[in-house]
Amino acid sequence: MMNEVKKSKKLVSGFLFGIIFGFLLQRSGVSFNDVIMKQLMLLDFTVVKVMLSAVITGLIFVTWLNHKKYLKLQPKPGGIGMTIPGALLFGVGFALLGYCPGTLAAAIGQGSLDALTAGLPGILLGSWLFAIAWPFLNRTVIKIGHWDDRTLPEMLSLSRGFVAVAAAFCCTLILLFLEINAY
Repeated sequence: MMNEVKKSKKLVSGFLFGIIFGFLLQRSGVSFNDVIMKQLMLLDFTVVKVMLSAVITGLIFVTWLNHKKYLKLQPKPGGIGMTIPGALLFGVGFALLGYCPGTLAAAIGQGSLDALTAGLPGILLGSWLFAIAWPFLNRTVIKIGHWDDRTLPEMLSLSRGFVAVAAAFCCTLILLFLEINAY
């Protein structure tokens, strides 16, 4: 019974954080197709600024939660062969529609018809095609360039906190650069 309560709390927490994240995406303007297209043409860096802000927040918050033992990081192994098919599928969908999965959900939530009528079927079609291709990919491409589940701090023999602060600092410098050089 206790495990069910914990699972329910996690689901509710995830749902609430998803709502908050979607709200923030919408309020920041990145759920509008024209903002994303300007980002892809390197004319407006709003999307990069929002995502870097999310990365900084996540780095600090997740590192703190892990340090306090509220969560346990569970890194997964990866590889070039795992990354390339997903990146290509993501990139093609992103370039054709002008939404990533997160901004697509926010756009649907705000009532954008292009997101609902083209984006949602597109993401479902892409997921279906990937599922069909999975047996072939798993036998061939996925095995290319495999790496283990070690994290960057483990590979560098540095503390997670130090790496998180250093990465957050670098992301902050990029944000400042983008803000100073905005036109």
